[in-house]
Amino acid sequence: QVQFVESGGGLVQAGGSLRLSCKVSEFALDYYAIGWFRQAPGKEREGVSCLSARAGSIVYTDAVRGRFTASRDNARNAVYLQMDSLKPEDTAVYYCAANLMRTVCQSERGTYSPTQHEYNYWGQGTQVTVSS
Repeated sequence: QVQFVESGGGLVQAGGSLRLSCKVSEFALDYYAIGWFRQAPGKEREGVSCLSARAGSIVYTDAVRGRFTASRDNARNAVYLQMDSLKPEDTAVYYCAANLMRTVCQSERGTYSPTQHEYNYWGQGTQVTVSS
C-alpha cells in the first residue's frame, strides 16, 4: 500500500550528472533512516547512501564518496541523490527505501553498511546508464 515514487534516471556520458528524487505520501520520511541502493546487472544490490532521521548523519559507500550527495527536503517529504562525475561502473537500477526500525543509518568506520532486510518499503527503481 505504501508507494515510493522515484524519478531522475537516464542516460549520460561519463563525467556527467544526474539527480534522483524519491517521494512518498503515506508517512513522513524525516522520522526514519532513508537509504539509496543500486543493483547492476549480475551484481548484488548494494547500499549507496543513507540519510539518518531529523538532520542526523549522512553516510556513503566508498565507491561514491565525494561524487554523490544525498539530501532531504522535509517540506516536500522527499529525498534526493545528486550524482556527479558519473562513471560507467555507476550504471545500475537505483532504489530508495525506508527503514522504519531505525532513525540512525548503519555505518562501519564511516561507511554505509546496511542490513537490507530491515528496510521495509522500497521504490520501483530508476535506471541510470553511464556511457564511456
